[in-house]
Amino acid sequence: MGFIKAFSGAIGGMFADQWKDFLVPPAGLAPTAAIFPAVAQGQNAGRGSNTKGSEHIITNGSRIVVPEGYGLVTIQDGQITGFVGEAGGFIWDSQDPNAQSIFAGDGIVSSTIKMSWERFKFGGQPGSQQLAFYVNLKEIPNNRFGTQSEIYWDDAYLNAQVGAVTRGTYTLRIVDPILFVKGFVPLAYYSASPRVFDFTDLDNDAATQLFNEVVSCLAPAFSLYTNDPSKGNRITRIQSDSLGFAQSLGQAVEDGYQWTSDRGLTIVKVAIASIEYDEDTRALLSDVKKADALSGSRGNSFMQQAAARGIQAAGESDGGAGGGAGMAFLGMGMNAAGGAMGGLQQPASPPPHQQQAAAPAAAPAAEDPVAKLTQLKTLLDQGLITQEDFDAAKNKVLGL
Repeated sequence: MGFIKAFSGAIGGMFADQWKDFLVPPAGLAPTAAIFPAVAQGQNAGRGSNTKGSEHIITNGSRIVVPEGYGLVTIQDGQITGFVGEAGGFIWDSQDPNAQSIFAGDGIVSSTIKMSWERFKFGGQPGSQQLAFYVNLKEIPNNRFGTQSEIYWDDAYLNAQVGAVTRGTYTLRIVDPILFVKGFVPLAYYSASPRVFDFTDLDNDAATQLFNEVVSCLAPAFSLYTNDPSKGNRITRIQSDSLGFAQSLGQAVEDGYQWTSDRGLTIVKVAIASIEYDEDTRALLSDVKKADALSGSRGNSFMQQAAARGIQAAGESDGGAGGGAGMAFLGMGMNAAGGAMGGLQQPASPPPHQQQAAAPAAAPAAEDPVAKLTQLKTLLDQGLITQEDFDAAKNKVLGL
């Protein structure tokens, strides 16, 4: 039938210590390894009938330890005959009527695993000899992604298409090991002469396929994140929101390739190492930053500082006190400015006792109305005069 539970939890109990031979996961595995054969720990010492000592082959009476964070599948002729998702010690027996084929665990794996078991389980009575493989149920790190050229998506906040080159890593978890093994992993990884299924193995075509699918989903994931009002609609937040972007990337992958429903995989976290925006996007982000800085009371403060700097610069460029006086009207209303300008432009009248002796004063040069209107329009655009001031001064220049 399958497995008999001998003890629960980790190794260390008195009953577990009596075992002289049992099967465990191999030592020295990379954290990115997903499926690997069980290996014998110690010698048989007369207990059980598994005296062949063959790696990952179990027979009636074989003891198997399932550590925390791992699952175990048994396979016959390419078909799954049993699954253990609970930590503890188990004995395999294909004939004991009290043995169970599946121990689903306590929440480590997906709640749908029993449905997957019914879908893929071995149809007949399993034989006494089985192949045993462990499945990594932990969060599997360091799965890399990256783009060689820009990806593009429509951004709601910038109201434009933006582009970027990005790279980073993500973690994933096998939430349904039965579905993962039967729905995605090639038979070569759970056969009589297996290889370790590692997500970062460059020679693993299945892992390479997953990498390509993630890369193809990056643009939809960026779009989902930046167009989600609950996430603030800001692409600049992505690098500091690993969980939020992981949700967007996981949704994009599920929408495109059904990782969870067809393969028993899910993306948990994403760490973006870099985002390099294209030239147009950088310009847009710079404009948005300036617009944010000039909004509200902060913008009024910046405008006042800019006006003060403009007055100072104009005074310095006009050569000292005279130039400074000539630009002092920038801080006044237009009526006061007009008076100040008029006073600077009209020559002072001589004292009465000198009026007869004084030579006739030359008529003042006529003011260029175009230059005057240009100057007034500049002041209006800079926010230093009101529209009402501008209209009044314009009418005066035009003699209306």
